[in-house]
Amino acid sequence: MTILMVALALAAAGLFFRWCEHGRNRRLPPGSMGWPYIGETLKLYTENPNSFFSTRRKRYGKIFKSHILGCPCVMISSPEAAKMVLASKAHLFKPTYPQSKERLIGPAALFFHQGHYHSLLKRLVAASFSPSAIRGSVASVQTIALKLLSSWEHATSPICTLLQMKKYAFEVAMMSVLGGEAEVETEGIRCLYGELEKGYNSMAVDIPGSRFYKAMKVRKALNERLMKIIERRRGKGGGGGLLGNMLRVEAGELTDSQIADNIIGVIFAAHDTTATVLTWLLKYLHDNPNLLQAVAAEQEGIARKLQLEGERGLTWDDTRDMSLTARVIQETLRSASIVSFTFREAVEDVELEGYVIPKGWKVLPLFRSIHHTSDFFPRPHKFDPSRFEVSPRPYTYMPFGNGLHSCPGSEFAKLEMLVLLHHLITTYRWRVVGEEDAIQYGPFPVPKGGLPIHVTHQSRRWEKDSTSFSSISQ
Repeated sequence: MTILMVALALAAAGLFFRWCEHGRNRRLPPGSMGWPYIGETLKLYTENPNSFFSTRRKRYGKIFKSHILGCPCVMISSPEAAKMVLASKAHLFKPTYPQSKERLIGPAALFFHQGHYHSLLKRLVAASFSPSAIRGSVASVQTIALKLLSSWEHATSPICTLLQMKKYAFEVAMMSVLGGEAEVETEGIRCLYGELEKGYNSMAVDIPGSRFYKAMKVRKALNERLMKIIERRRGKGGGGGLLGNMLRVEAGELTDSQIADNIIGVIFAAHDTTATVLTWLLKYLHDNPNLLQAVAAEQEGIARKLQLEGERGLTWDDTRDMSLTARVIQETLRSASIVSFTFREAVEDVELEGYVIPKGWKVLPLFRSIHHTSDFFPRPHKFDPSRFEVSPRPYTYMPFGNGLHSCPGSEFAKLEMLVLLHHLITTYRWRVVGEEDAIQYGPFPVPKGGLPIHVTHQSRRWEKDSTSFSSISQ
């Protein structure tokens, strides 16, 4: 009976949607809405996103309609349209996510707001993640990186890169939120968050047994743990990190519930995406041994300088000297395009490139499609960091979004990648195990199995012979 009722509800929703669309479809962008309610969600999250977007772009053009995670949407893949949606006419497109993500992250998170509340939160986040603020975080990030890498040394079986990078990204995210102050709930939060994220790309069907239902129960437990930390920190005057900044705003401006939503929002923004980028970084470096050797030479030069200056740790200024490594990160962000698109919602009927986007429809600037357009990036399927020796054209490279709602933690994310790569490349070598070119999807494309690798410790070769250096990935 339950299955029958769900089927009838889906059919009714499909008929209602098609009825609402009737009369407008002459001016709607071309495209397919897929199955009722489900739309094209399964196709998007189970096949190569490059193929998904390029097939529709060839068939319909640079703007087309679809239906994802229960939302009618318009997908755009030109820099001009992206600029309009994200910047020049951003007031017509409010930030949003599918209902499942909004409810699981929390409705008060920074991503979903405009106006005074958004400005307040953006100012607080910027105070914690701007370059001037994170200069002093290098030592803490380095400690976390060294702890992770040392745990690999005695592994007798292949390491799952993605899972290990998730541990690293979570610890760095919690350090930035808590200011490095230990909390007994942290490990429990990590376990709960791992369960919560499984529901992000599910349909928002809140019935017992569904993935979304399970995730919502986890969200409640996660909120309770965060509330304990917030209450304890209030009694101590706030403390450090982003949490301390949020607790020190004027009384009444932020409730504990709003603070909890934004902590989860920061973990969401910093966790899965950063871990996936780091996984692809190891994959691309492994597959390009000449490039790896050049990056290793750059990092060994910095390591040599640290030793000559008294075995000191990395500083912010040291990371500014990693120009080649930084370009490798840029090219990884372009090539892998971890965030394929972002969500906006039309606040009124909007005309775009001769079509009408109805009020309430989602609008998705397709970063991945733009990043893989040969007009902007010649030979887009070739991994080539040298392309970033010249700044890309505006609105053709947007790994962290653009406009008022671009990711405020982008510089911090780059910093944690540079720190980890420095110590990994100068102290270890790694070898990919299994199918080297296989990819899995759900929701982010990642090397199959999360990139299993064998890791071995190595001595610094320049300590033995400062005039020569050979590849560390053999």
